[in-house]
Amino acid sequence: MSLTEGLRKGMVIRHDGHLYTIEDFYVAHTGRQKPTVHLRLRTLVGGILADRSLDQLGAVEEVPTEMRQMQYLYAAKSDRVFMDLQTFEQYPLSEEVLGAVAPFLIPEDTYALLTVDGQPVSLQLPPAVVMEVVDTAPPQHGGGGNVYKEAKLNAGFSVQVPLFIKNGDKVRIRTDNREYLGKEQ
Repeated sequence: MSLTEGLRKGMVIRHDGHLYTIEDFYVAHTGRQKPTVHLRLRTLVGGILADRSLDQLGAVEEVPTEMRQMQYLYAAKSDRVFMDLQTFEQYPLSEEVLGAVAPFLIPEDTYALLTVDGQPVSLQLPPAVVMEVVDTAPPQHGGGGNVYKEAKLNAGFSVQVPLFIKNGDKVRIRTDNREYLGKEQ
């Protein structure tokens, strides 16, 4: 029987009342001591990374999860409200839970949310999203090389885009670093 049997990346576990996803794991062999399994965990609330060993955690039990499609409706103070597309129930998620994905939310768009016991606990964004430019300087040609200007997107934040981009253009943006990837047709 393997020390890592039953473990997999992306698995959700519960420890000390908190939910974690397993980002990575490996087995360390040190001399005559028994091998130790090290886990890299990310809290579902807040996204904080933590390194633990199986010895520290004790028995690891997977928490059943389900991906649900939900529509983002509106912001209410520090919460974002989503509607389950099957049951039409509404669920608030705090900005703390959403973390870095909150700025990418566009009202009426549909997102995949990870649920535990029927309650949404995190939102999964794709690696890149398409957004509309709502305010930027008029398009320019030339300049040579990689010359960029600032453009405000429909989600409310700004990114650097090439000089030829104009208001109304759709652009692809990386969700991990807000980098411009290209213009959509």
